[in-house]
Amino acid sequence: MSKQAKKVPSVAYFCMEFGLDPSFPIYSGGLGILAGDYLKAAYDDGYPIVGVGILWRKGYTSQYVDDSGYPYDLSPEYNFDFLKDTGVKVEVSIKNNPVTLKVWLAEHFNNAPLYLLDADLPENKEPWLTHSLYRGNHDDRIAQEIILGIGGIRALRALGLDIDLYHFNEGHAVLAGIELIREKMMAGLQFEQALQATRREIVFTTHTPVPAGNESHHHGALSYVGAYNGLTYEQMNRIGGDPFNMTVAGLRLSTLTNAVSQLHGETAQQMWQHVTDCSPIIAITNGVHQGTWQDPKMQEALLSGTSLFAPHQENKQRLLAEIQFKTGHVLDPETLLIGFARRAATYKRGDLIFRDRAELLPLLQNRQVQLVFSGKAHPQDHEGKQLVANLVALAKEFPGQVIFLENYDMTLGKLLTRGCDVWLNNPRRPMEASGTSGMKAAMNGVLNFSTLDGWWVEGCQHGVNGWQFGDAYIGDGQDEHDLNALYRTLKEQIIPTYYQDRPKWESMMKASIQSGTTDFSARRMVREYYNRMYQVVAAPQAKIS
Repeated sequence: MSKQAKKVPSVAYFCMEFGLDPSFPIYSGGLGILAGDYLKAAYDDGYPIVGVGILWRKGYTSQYVDDSGYPYDLSPEYNFDFLKDTGVKVEVSIKNNPVTLKVWLAEHFNNAPLYLLDADLPENKEPWLTHSLYRGNHDDRIAQEIILGIGGIRALRALGLDIDLYHFNEGHAVLAGIELIREKMMAGLQFEQALQATRREIVFTTHTPVPAGNESHHHGALSYVGAYNGLTYEQMNRIGGDPFNMTVAGLRLSTLTNAVSQLHGETAQQMWQHVTDCSPIIAITNGVHQGTWQDPKMQEALLSGTSLFAPHQENKQRLLAEIQFKTGHVLDPETLLIGFARRAATYKRGDLIFRDRAELLPLLQNRQVQLVFSGKAHPQDHEGKQLVANLVALAKEFPGQVIFLENYDMTLGKLLTRGCDVWLNNPRRPMEASGTSGMKAAMNGVLNFSTLDGWWVEGCQHGVNGWQFGDAYIGDGQDEHDLNALYRTLKEQIIPTYYQDRPKWESMMKASIQSGTTDFSARRMVREYYNRMYQVVAAPQAKIS
């Protein structure tokens, strides 16, 4: 793959979703965007990495808002004619039926090679298994995880790729570990020997600090669908417990696990401390791909010492033009624009700023702030959809001052993280594992305004490159505490600085770009993966602690 390939371990990176480009919507949100940025950073620096995923022919969901203001989902079928046919097919067993998987290659987005498995073939009884990401019933999810994990290992073998380490990005991929164990047992090892040998080939990334977000399956369903893959109940229970928890399995199948921010490392260690025989959890903070997310003009202005505000205002005008095109509303380019855009999950508290009307109304009436929101809810997440509906209703209540942009995707994400003045984030602590949208904003001089959760605990220099509010309070009344702190910081620091101290605002933009680019890039993240995980695990003297 490169001159570095002989010096460093070759890695196969398994993930259920990859966000490489708006034209290739096989991602749902942050997990996929991270995976796409990882492959691009690996390509930039010539690391011997390949991705393994699934070709979701209908993507995730296109989510729009009906006349009542409630979101609905569409699943168009996409044409991915830019993919390369590898000529390779592999087979897995699902519900005792053979399923053939075609292997495609995606590599023209300046990314490390990404191999994608496709069950949409005429010989398969259930070709729709690889149609839609995170859709279908419980058995369908297990079948998709068989395709990713077991099918992914078989695809790597059929492609003839020499892989040193397998990196499972979230628990969806752990059935690849079951296939690696099966291979070794077929070669003559006993189960425990095969398990220990397999662990020396695997590293694992855990993302979700919400207990309910860590997927588990009943053993009856695993056995019925085919996830046992030749192993026994006792052996599968040894790996993932009963019920079979995919995160627990990842912890027990790997030599090292990483959390995705320093705070998340502490949370994950505490969260999984009851799990026996699991790998140590270290913290490697996420990063974003500079070439994808940063406007080059912002970096040029920073390096040349010219005004950052001028290129920022160009980006703001592009965002305002898109808002006008989509909603008909004309926003003022001179008024402070606060943006909030991310997956519509209730713990992210997308409507927090609206919970004190007495504070908000004067700011809107006096034209001191404008608010723009965007986000998708999972098609089956009714609470998340209700949150979207609430934001849509608020946009109707405050036309031209509060905006909601439907069908949040990479294109909108890029416009928003470049064109807003302030990036608002207020998750209920400590439930945000990382939160990479703020990193994209930081790289573009959009100043973060966030509770101290996820990456912002490390990134925040209050009043220098952005602002925090809430002082990391965790406990009873957190919502009210944070709401009061939000308005205090907004009224006493952010608004006065924006309107009355432009030199300070520009100096904060400069500090934001510098810290974002240096500390929170995908290039730094991949380098850290190699230095702290891959090379450590691949070393001959590596021991499991």
